[in-house]
Amino acid sequence: MPGANRYFPKPVFAVAPMIDWTDRHCRFLHRQMTKRALLFTEMVVADAIIHGPRDRLLGHHATEQPVALQLGGSDPVKLKQAVLIANDYGYDEINLNVGCPSDRVQSGTFGACLMKTPDVVADCVAAMKSVATVPVTVKCRIGVDDQNPQAVLPAFLEKMIQVDVDAVWVHARKAWLQGLSPKENREIPPLDYDLVYAMKRQFPNLFMGINGGIEDLNRGLQHLIHMDGIMLGRAAYHHAAMLAGVDHLIYGEAERRVDWNGVRDAMMDYTAAHIAQGGKLSNVTRHMVGLFSGINGARRFRQILSTDATKPGAGPEVIAAAFAEVDPGVEG
Repeated sequence: MPGANRYFPKPVFAVAPMIDWTDRHCRFLHRQMTKRALLFTEMVVADAIIHGPRDRLLGHHATEQPVALQLGGSDPVKLKQAVLIANDYGYDEINLNVGCPSDRVQSGTFGACLMKTPDVVADCVAAMKSVATVPVTVKCRIGVDDQNPQAVLPAFLEKMIQVDVDAVWVHARKAWLQGLSPKENREIPPLDYDLVYAMKRQFPNLFMGINGGIEDLNRGLQHLIHMDGIMLGRAAYHHAAMLAGVDHLIYGEAERRVDWNGVRDAMMDYTAAHIAQGGKLSNVTRHMVGLFSGINGARRFRQILSTDATKPGAGPEVIAAAFAEVDPGVEG
């Protein structure tokens, strides 16, 4: 049907890939809130997969699925090799980063600077698709620097369609490669949702999701009037409890209350296993501190996780103590 893709029945809700944030521990927490949301890894550079510790970079808990792997790179040969390796790890989607503006990414001539070389992106996508066993998608900006998005974005999308990309996730802002920090690039360039909506109308058979500045699920629903999918980043990370509404509001499943005791127990069991394998409690709990924002007891919850979780020998009992301070049914 128009606007649909065989791999992505509409609509799709996704949590954005965020460097240093959406690691496997974060994704396990998010999966306690929603069974249906598409979760993304942090960006993993193709070279790191080829030459680095593959299991550490690509391993994930089975319950995280559906989960998408985001790759960084601009060499079709290396990206193809990385996809061949990643095929064995059971991801549901492989995504190419064409949107990150950080200096670290620019020095490798990938990320948002690839908006300047759509032919290179097309070659990368074609190479990835030639070996991928799952959909290959792209996450991009509407343009960079002095580019005119009204001209650049449709031309870019045409290129992606020519190589049969399975979906494009568009961050509805330009990226400024010089003069703005990554944080400023998420806030200062103005959002242009109307342009992204227009692209969906122009390319009705391309699955397109929208990202950027979406603060909650109700605002996200407004975007789904126009788009096939929505992607939330920092809002979902800092207020992970909002994800509990995704399965009902986005996917039409029966509304359910969160079993917070079950969430507590799942996170305690998970951290116990992580610690047994040589990990630290704080690797997990750092993603949990904003879980009860605005709820009675949230301040004490944050204090316990921020201080006690970093102490030598700290274990899952810290999570139990933090949860004991919160009454999820009472707003603070």
